[in-house]
Amino acid sequence: MNGSGGTVRRAAPRPWLSPHSRLVMVQRVKAGHSAASVAAQMGCSRPTVYKWVRRYDAEGAAGLEDRSSRPASSPLRTPERVEARICALRRSKRWGPARLAGRVGVPASTVHRVLVRNGLNRLAWIDRPTGVRVRRYEKAHAGELVHIDVKKVAKIPPGGGWRVHGRGSPKAKRPKRKRRGYTYLHVAVDDHSRVAYVEAHDNERAVTAAAFWRNARGWFDKLNVGIDAVMTDNGKNFTSTAFADALAENRTKHRLTKAYRPQTNGKVERFNRTMSDEFLYSYKFRSEPDRRRRLQAWVHTYNLHRHHTAIGDTPASRVNNLCGHYT
Repeated sequence: MNGSGGTVRRAAPRPWLSPHSRLVMVQRVKAGHSAASVAAQMGCSRPTVYKWVRRYDAEGAAGLEDRSSRPASSPLRTPERVEARICALRRSKRWGPARLAGRVGVPASTVHRVLVRNGLNRLAWIDRPTGVRVRRYEKAHAGELVHIDVKKVAKIPPGGGWRVHGRGSPKAKRPKRKRRGYTYLHVAVDDHSRVAYVEAHDNERAVTAAAFWRNARGWFDKLNVGIDAVMTDNGKNFTSTAFADALAENRTKHRLTKAYRPQTNGKVERFNRTMSDEFLYSYKFRSEPDRRRRLQAWVHTYNLHRHHTAIGDTPASRVNNLCGHYT
């Protein structure tokens, strides 16, 4: 504890002798100083002094550099053919360590280490159609790329649906229920910060998508975030003239995802999953207007207060003055 009552943070431990210090040590010994006196001056033992002198005599200055602590040989390491089989089964079957261990005949802990070593320990990191590891990226600053998508959800009837009344309730068992239609949640997520802007609409037509982008761009402008490019899928609403005109107003580049590869737009897809798990299917809404009103409160919490594991903080931490400009 320091004098003001706060906790004092200690710096991470560092090696006492750097390559430069080792060279000074050797030079002093070569100049005629005894190993004991040099050891006292450098704060180490005499065997340490002798060790670095021997390495200098054998390899020169290069011998004073740090060496890897990895052993020269690992006789107990999993054989390469077994490791290759584990990786192949992981890509083709998507099995976990326990099932792979039963098939290959090694402990599950060994399988897990092999998967970690080859970057296959997370199924989300593997492209499902090809089994190839997905290359992750993150833009350097806010606004460099914004991901856009539309999530379609069923509208909630007046008074609430089965989540409010229960599946066995009379309202849930009505033989002919009126078709309520869908709500289309238009979503824009910044690649670097993960801050999100969401609007609920009754359709996903091109004019609606264009109007949504103008509103989203205005919201980002209030945060002093200029948008360089947006990424969308190949839907007709995003490849339309109306959407292209909206992007051209600020000379924003348009990037399209690869066909049948939603992973390309993975950040907004992941946001949609979070929104589903933590909001859309976690509350009992009494009506569609009720859900739309509460949606903006949840987005506010997501941006300013929810810890994002991928960035180690809230999305607001990567955008200047988000708290003061949030609307």
